[in-house]
Formats: sequence, C-alpha cells, structure tokens
Amino acid sequence: MAKKKETPADMSVETKLKSLYQLQTMLSEIDKIRILRGELPLEVEDLEDEIEGLKTRIENTNEEIKDLRARINELKTKIELANEKLNGYKSQLDNVRNNREYDLLNKEIEFQTLEIELCNKRINEAQTAEKNKEELIQRSQVTLEERSQDLEVKKNELDEIVTETKAEEEKLRERAKSLEMTIEPRLLTAFKRIRKNSRNGLGIVYVQRDACGGCFAKIPPQRQLDVRMRKKVIVCEYCGRILIDPELAGVKAANQAEEKGTKRRRSIRKKDNEVPADED
Repeated sequence: MAKKKETPADMSVETKLKSLYQLQTMLSEIDKIRILRGELPLEVEDLEDEIEGLKTRIENTNEEIKDLRARINELKTKIELANEKLNGYKSQLDNVRNNREYDLLNKEIEFQTLEIELCNKRINEAQTAEKNKEELIQRSQVTLEERSQDLEVKKNELDEIVTETKAEEEKLRERAKSLEMTIEPRLLTAFKRIRKNSRNGLGIVYVQRDACGGCFAKIPPQRQLDVRMRKKVIVCEYCGRILIDPELAGVKAANQAEEKGTKRRRSIRKKDNEVPADED
C-alpha cells in the first residue's frame, strides 16, 4: 500500500515553526533590499507626478493666453467700430435741425466714447493677465527643467540599485514562494498578518534573555517551557508575534557562547580578587 503524502497540516509543530522561521529570514533579506532602495521609488513617483502637473499647468496656461489674445482682438474690433460710429455722429452735428436731434447725437457720442474707454480698460486688464500668465509659464518651465533633471538623477540611482539587487531579490522571492507551499495555509495567513502589523516586519521571533525577541517583553517561565517543548504554536501575550525556541532558530549556540564568555570573565575577575593566604 502506497504511503500517504504528508500535507503541511500533517507536519509537526517543530517542522512548521522551523519552516516559518526560514521564511521570515528570506523575507527579512528582501526587506533589507527594499531599505537599500530607500525612498527612491516614491521620490521617482512624486517627481513624475509633479512633472506631469507642471506640463498640464503650462498647457492650460497657454490655452488661457490664447483666449486672452482672442478677447483683446475682439475688443480692438469693437473700438474700431465705435470710432467709426463716433466720427459719423460728430460729422452729423453740423447738420442738426433742432435741439432734439442735437441731444440724441450727443448721447450717442457719449455712449461710444464710454464704450471705447471701457474696451481700452478691458484690453489693459487682459494684457496684464496675459503678462502674468507668460511669467507663470516661464517659472513653470524653469521648475520643469529642474524637476526633469532631478528625475533623471533619481532614476539612474534607482536603476543602479535595482540592477545590483534584482537577481538576488528574485532568487529570494522564488525560494520564499516555494517555502510558502510547504506551510499550513492558516498558519501562513496568521504569520503574514502579524508581519504586516509589526513595525520591523517580524512575524516570528526567538526567545532571548527570557524575553520576546520582537517587543522585548518578559516571558513567564512556563510559557518559555511551552516554547521549548515545540508541541504547539505559542505567541507573545504582548505583541502577538509567534515565538520559537532559539535552538530551533539556529541561534542558541551564539547565546551559549556569549553566556560562556560572560561566565569566564566573571571567573577571571573572581580569581584576580582573591587574596592569597599568608604562609606560616
């Protein structure tokens, strides 16, 4: 009879925790690569958005200048027509036959004169607005050139870092993806949720100096014993991170070496402080 293939759910807690810690190590390496890139991707995106905004502003302002120039031409045409009417009315003054006609012509002359003054005022306002918009375009063009140069520099920096780290990141992602297939889905989902909510991206940590390796809160002795037993998944009561035995994480040897070094230094100090007994 063929042996039933072991599924992630059938694996022991020890195996699950070991796989999870290996996954955490790979993801932490990917995080380091992202940190190496720093804020460059966001800076590039912000510069691209700003450049696009500047181009749109210049384009819209040019359209507004076109509208102002068209308006100025319309007003100049109105002034020409008003001047023609004005000259006609003035020439008719010499041929008036009564006061009524004279008053009517004077009113028309006054109206056309006011019309010309109003048009000239609006032309001056439009020309001032046109000048201001041309200055705005000039400033925007200068800013656009500066931002375009900044974008080129940032893109080159980002491309250089990506080129250096792309192969390593892809390799880590492939390994992480393969490893995820061996982890129980429910546990993997919980791990990813914890990792997402933690500031340092750690979803599983080992116990060090009787404390959680993530938030450094003290862990009760019984809970530490449960972690070392590796019979069930234990989480920190304070930060919610999954806890793993240092030995299973492959770091106990380093801790032991540190402890041995500390004991050895204490022993040496103790011997140095001992006073030899007087010989009789």
